[in-house]
Amino acid sequence: MQKLFELIGQVVAGLGFELVTVEGSPRGQLLRVFIDIARGVTVDDCEAVSNQLTRVFEVENIDFGRLEVSSPGLDRPLVKPADFERFAGADIRLRTRIPIGNQRNFTGVLKGLRDGAVVIDTGKGEFPVAFDDVEKARLVPKF
Repeated sequence: MQKLFELIGQVVAGLGFELVTVEGSPRGQLLRVFIDIARGVTVDDCEAVSNQLTRVFEVENIDFGRLEVSSPGLDRPLVKPADFERFAGADIRLRTRIPIGNQRNFTGVLKGLRDGAVVIDTGKGEFPVAFDDVEKARLVPKF
């Protein structure tokens, strides 16, 4: 899966987009690719990336049942260390791999990345979470 992720990342970056994440179904029947760009992702962007990936997959002989290309949505996942820097100041939900003080789920304001730790202010103080201990993190949409 890592080689596929790298290949998709190269194609997406070559088209001027950021690869947020890739999800696959257990038997490879569905491949979901989430892309982003500062101006926001349009349907035409998704179509362009989908067409290019389909061509690359044919050349590379990568078998998949269905390909979906989408924006990450308002509740964008935070995956890479750069994401935690870029979205500092935003409200997030964070789940840890191991409990911190008998708690695995945190909601608060992202303060950024400090010394390899994601720092979140929950209103009860700032909590540093080692980047490798973050299981899942997402933006909390504001309406």
